[in-house]
Amino acid sequence: MPGNKEPQTVIGQLIWVTEINDIWLEIPRYENIMWGIGWLGIISMFISFLLGAGFSFIPGFFYKMILSDFMFFISYFLSLFVIFSLFLLQFRMVFLVPRDQPIRFNRKRQKVYVFDYHRNHWNPWGKWPATVKVFDWADIHGEIGHEADRYDQGFRLYCAVCKPGTREVSERFILNQAMSHPEPQRRLWSHLCQYMQHKPVVMDPVYPGRPDNWKPRKNVGWPEDLERESITAP
Repeated sequence: MPGNKEPQTVIGQLIWVTEINDIWLEIPRYENIMWGIGWLGIISMFISFLLGAGFSFIPGFFYKMILSDFMFFISYFLSLFVIFSLFLLQFRMVFLVPRDQPIRFNRKRQKVYVFDYHRNHWNPWGKWPATVKVFDWADIHGEIGHEADRYDQGFRLYCAVCKPGTREVSERFILNQAMSHPEPQRRLWSHLCQYMQHKPVVMDPVYPGRPDNWKPRKNVGWPEDLERESITAP
C-alpha cells in the first residue's frame, strides 16, 4: 500500500463511519460473526439447564443418588456446571462483547487510538479486558492480506506498526475485516491517509448508519483520559 504521507493512487472513501470532523475521525470494526447463533445457544443452554435442574426437585432425588450411585451424583452436578458455563459464554458473547470495536484517528495530534476487547472463546468465568493502544500515525503502514478463516473470508486490511524511522514491524492490528474485493480496502486506506494529511475528503461512507448486527446495544467504554485526548487538539 502507498505510504501514509505519499500521494494516494485511488479515490478515498470510508466504508463505515461513526464520527468525522476537523479534529478526529472514528471508524468501527465490524466482526463477521453469526450473532444469531449466540441467541440460539442462549436459548438451548437455558432450556437444557432448566430440564437438568428439574430433576433435583424430585422427592428423595439427592438422597437416593448419594446412596445408590455417588459417581452419577457427581456427574450430574458436573453436567449442570458445563451446561451453565456454555449458557454464560453465549450470554457474554451476545450481550457484553462490543460489536464495533472502534479506531480513532486524531489528525491534530497525528495519533491513532485502537480499542480492543479481548474475549475468551472458551472460558466464561475469566476476565475479558478492554484495552486502548495509542500509536503515532507516522509509524503506521497499510497492508492487505487474504484471509480464509471461519468467520472472515476475503481481503482484510491491516495496519503494521513499525519502529520509528524503520520498516521493522513491532505489531499489527486489523483496520477493517475481510471483504470479497480489495478495492474498498484500498479506498479506505486512501481516505484515512488523505484525512491525516489535512486534505479534503469525502464525508459520506459507503454504508451509512449502523448495521442491524450491531444492535441492540453499543457498549464501548473508553478510559476517561484517552476519551478526552483522542477527540481534542493539543
